[in-house]
Amino acid sequence: MENESIKALREALEHSPTNLPLRLHLAQSLLNLLQYDEAEKEFKKILSQDPQQTKAKVGLAKVYFQKEQYKTTIVILEEIIPGNSDEALQVMYCKALLRSGSTKEAGEVYRELVGFNPALRDEELDQQFRSYHFDQGEGGEEDLYDEDAMESIRPTINFNHVGGMNRVKEEIDLKIIKPLQHQELYAAYGKKIGGGILLYGPPGCGKTHLARATAGEIDASFISVGISDVLEMWIGSSEKNLHEVFERARSQTPCVLFFDEVDALGASRSDMRQSAGRQLINQFLSELDGVKANNDGLLIIGATNAPWHMDPAFRRPGRFDRIIFVEPPDQAGREAILQIMLAGKPLGKLDLRAVAKKTEGFSGADLQAVVDICVEDKLKAAFSSGVPEPIQTKDLLKASKIHKPTTREWFNTARNYALYANESGLYDDILSYLKIKK
Repeated sequence: MENESIKALREALEHSPTNLPLRLHLAQSLLNLLQYDEAEKEFKKILSQDPQQTKAKVGLAKVYFQKEQYKTTIVILEEIIPGNSDEALQVMYCKALLRSGSTKEAGEVYRELVGFNPALRDEELDQQFRSYHFDQGEGGEEDLYDEDAMESIRPTINFNHVGGMNRVKEEIDLKIIKPLQHQELYAAYGKKIGGGILLYGPPGCGKTHLARATAGEIDASFISVGISDVLEMWIGSSEKNLHEVFERARSQTPCVLFFDEVDALGASRSDMRQSAGRQLINQFLSELDGVKANNDGLLIIGATNAPWHMDPAFRRPGRFDRIIFVEPPDQAGREAILQIMLAGKPLGKLDLRAVAKKTEGFSGADLQAVVDICVEDKLKAAFSSGVPEPIQTKDLLKASKIHKPTTREWFNTARNYALYANESGLYDDILSYLKIKK
């Protein structure tokens, strides 16, 4: 039996169907009563009459959050948060990011949010991001560093979740996966299991995703290390942090230790004026060599957009001795990536081959932007019509014309290095991709 107050509101709206404040009151009452489907219908009716009705958008975001449609929640909140002072919406945004799989982004947003207002701490988010300390120190400043900040995870993705990249996956299979699968053969030849791979290429082409998938493929621990996890202003502290990272990885082998933007930690020593930077690089090289420790079973992957800035010593055998170019996906790869990205969304008849053909030079991140633009357009239309329309081929093609590939600038720079600073043939893969003869 319907709640008497809800029944009264519905009867009032029958006599005044365009009364938006009254319909908003009904929608919010339904939301409070956990009648999410009915609340969603009413919020959509309001937005069909007034697409800029912020309270209705907030209510709709809350509905989608409760219905566990987190990606839709994120899209709505990203539109309304900039002009809304309700900090509780930002906490909801963090949770939606976390539950949709964007853990790193959720952590960054939560860290900034709680740093601004400690009263916004949330138990669920605190447990997830327990590596961050948000308590006030004696001097009133926040201590945001923790020695356990780089806890390992066991990725749930593998190579099946990586569209395209067959050549790169084959090389990783030979260098990392096969040794773990055939340890006795490697032991017979006295070859250690482990080593390093350097992935380089334009940003957004899936180097980080590929590193996670590699760990998932061999059921290994995965530790991701960023610049801020290592670098500190105090002399000697950065070297200590780096050593602790390696020690943590060695304690849980097999382990994939991933260094993002590794060129920032391994820049060429000839370009450095300060001895502190050179000391950090020497420490990094020492850890890679396993001078004072055993690196057997430790698999090190570095990712960089600028390999030409790295110290040549990192390319010595036993360190990053396999250097792999991660190019933008080819047509078949783009089709596979789009298939993965569109999974679970309302779809009409799609010709992904046609879309892939029109997105030459697009990175994986560029394709994600195309899908996001398409979804946002569909959501805007749904706010007005109240009916979610399926994604069609024409929608994706339209979005691909709006977003331009971000890889072009990188190739302009890389081309010069490949042509004029390539005595060892290190960048021949770039020339092959650009179809340039030496």
